[in-house]
Amino acid sequence: MEHPGTKPYPRRPQSSIGARLAATWKHMKRDRQLLLLFIPCILFYLIFRYGPLYGLIISFKDYSVFQGIIDSPWVGFKHFEKFFSSPDFLQLFGNTLALGFYSLIFGFPFPIILAIMLNEVRVAAFKKSIQTLSYLPAFLSVVIISSMIIDFLSPSNGIINRVIAWFGFEKIYFLIEASWFRPVYVISDIWASVGYEAIVFLAAVAGISPTLYEAARVDGASRWQVMRHITLPGLMPTIVIMFILKTGSMIRVGYEKVLLLYNPTTYDVADVFSTFVYRKGLLEANYSYAAAVGMFEAVVAMVMLLGANFISRRMGGSGLW
Repeated sequence: MEHPGTKPYPRRPQSSIGARLAATWKHMKRDRQLLLLFIPCILFYLIFRYGPLYGLIISFKDYSVFQGIIDSPWVGFKHFEKFFSSPDFLQLFGNTLALGFYSLIFGFPFPIILAIMLNEVRVAAFKKSIQTLSYLPAFLSVVIISSMIIDFLSPSNGIINRVIAWFGFEKIYFLIEASWFRPVYVISDIWASVGYEAIVFLAAVAGISPTLYEAARVDGASRWQVMRHITLPGLMPTIVIMFILKTGSMIRVGYEKVLLLYNPTTYDVADVFSTFVYRKGLLEANYSYAAAVGMFEAVVAMVMLLGANFISRRMGGSGLW
C-alpha cells in the first residue's frame, strides 16, 4: 500500500529485445578484433568436436558402409540392449570405474602438493631443475611413455626388478600379473602428468597476494602455518574446479596406454570401454555396436560431471557454471 504523501519510485523501463540486440551488436563491433581470434577455436570445435556427433546416429542403426549413414536401417535401442545384457558390460564398467577412480583419488593430490612445495623452494636453480624434470614426461608421446614403463619393469633387464633382486627378493612380472596392472597404470600416470598439471596450481599460487605472506611472517607464522592458512585456502577455488573436471573425465579412460600395456593375461582387470570400442569398431568392423558403447560412456561421463558440479555448488557455492 502506498503511504499518503509519498511519491512512488519511478519504474525503470524494461529493455526491449531490439535494444538488447543493438547493445550486443555494439559490443561485437567494439571487440571485433578480439572476436576474430575466436574464429579458429570455434571452427575447431565445430569440425572436430560437434561435427562427429552426427555419426552417433549409427548407434541406432545397423550401419553398413555400402548403404551409408542415411540409408542404413533403423534398429532402435537394439545395440544398447545387446551391450547391457552381455557379460562384458559389468566387467567393462567395473574396470573403467576402478582405473578412473584410482587415478582420481591417488593422482589428484600430487600436482597440488608439488605446486605447494615448489612455491616454498627459495633456491631458484633447484626449483627450475625440479620443474623441468617433472614437466619432461608430459612432452613425450603415450607410445614412448609405455615403452619406458615396459623397459623399467622388464623382469630380465628392468631397473625396478634389478633393485628388487639386489635386496634379495624374487623378480616380479608386473605386466603379466593381473594384480599389478592397476598400480602400474596409476603410478605411471602420476609420473607422466604431475608436472604438467602442477602448472595450473602454480599459476593459482602466483595469484595469491604477497601481502598475506608478509603479514603472516610478521606475525611469526611458520611455513606449515603459512601453507595451511594462506596457500591452501587461496588454491581452494582452483582445486574445486579441477576436481570437477577430473570427476567428469573419470570414466573416460583413454585407450592408448591401456592398449599398449595390457595383454590377454590382464584383460580381466585392464579391459575398459575405450579399448572395447577400439576392438569392436576398428578390428571387428562392428561400427554400430561400438558407437552405442561409446555413446553410453559419454553419457555417463556427462552425468558425473553435472553431478559433481551440482554437489560442489551445493556444498561450497563454486562450480564450473
